[in-house]
Amino acid sequence: MLTYTNHLKKLILPEYGRNIQNMVDHCLTIEDRAERTLCAQTIIRAMMSLFPNTTSDRDAYMRKLWDHLYIMSDFKLDVDAPYELVRPETLDGHPDPLPLPGHPKMAFRHYGTIIEEMIGKATELPEGPERTELVYMIACQMKKQRSVIDRETDDERIFNDLHYLSKGMINVPRGAMALPEYKAVAPQPTGKKKKRK
Repeated sequence: MLTYTNHLKKLILPEYGRNIQNMVDHCLTIEDRAERTLCAQTIIRAMMSLFPNTTSDRDAYMRKLWDHLYIMSDFKLDVDAPYELVRPETLDGHPDPLPLPGHPKMAFRHYGTIIEEMIGKATELPEGPERTELVYMIACQMKKQRSVIDRETDDERIFNDLHYLSKGMINVPRGAMALPEYKAVAPQPTGKKKKRK
């Protein structure tokens, strides 16, 4: 009768396959420690043939294979290994969470945090041509980003958003700046013809 793999024991490290797992299971049944160690070394050689070393650090490669062998034995293998074998508690722990930058909740997600940071920098500048130029560049970028979600974006809407995001510190009088028009670009044809059926 045919045995289906879904009826068999689940593989601990499936990348090595069932044959290697069967060899590890057989190794656990050997009573003589010297013979069991010899069997483990043979399994390591078989694992090396499946996954040859592609790094220059042979020691780390061999340590990894012995760790995998020990993991596949469910940490029960008692052999004379050339390395200190991995312990289950070292694998159970989760890595420390990465610290993420703490951005406050964005009022308009389509502008992104960089625009909000640039607006903050613009509010710190004194009134003058440098601040006016920076405000103009920010407004142009805002209009470009807004036109992606709303093709009918007008300048007044952008300046209202700019006023809101700057907490009232940037006021652009009506007609003081004219922003360029941005249109959505249609995808270009690839030049490939469709096959006829």
